[in-house]
Amino acid sequence: MKEMNLKYEFYINAKPEVVWDALVTPEGTRKLFFGCDLESTFEAGAPYQYVGPGNDGDQTVHVYGTILAFEPNKLFSCVEHPGPSYYPNHAELESRITMTLEEVGSCTKFTLINDQFTENHPSFENTEKSWWMILSNIKTYAETGKTIDFGW
Repeated sequence: MKEMNLKYEFYINAKPEVVWDALVTPEGTRKLFFGCDLESTFEAGAPYQYVGPGNDGDQTVHVYGTILAFEPNKLFSCVEHPGPSYYPNHAELESRITMTLEEVGSCTKFTLINDQFTENHPSFENTEKSWWMILSNIKTYAETGKTIDFGW
């Protein structure tokens, strides 16, 4: 059985504040997360959702869940579920995402761990592939202010 834990670690030639803004501000999330806004109060225990164009129109909930930890410029951890339009049992499907940012010299060490997937999570394979595209885009955007054209 394949272990359902994903870990990505790399360096971005930008300060943690710049990377953080890309991850949580409306300007950043719209460019990096397929036109979505990240909606939350960003307090531990608070709900969050990525909302944007998709199956249900402009207000499609793509991912939602609960904030576990939120420390600006350093840590964002959450439980996530796929949006309701993806799977009828979306509330039963979950994983944990933890992003940490650490200043190293003049750059940022960015670590993303996506783990604790529910057994037989149907999105795991797609998630494993998609993270590299999203993370490459985060790096490019934080370093240049531009995004990668993936042809979507």
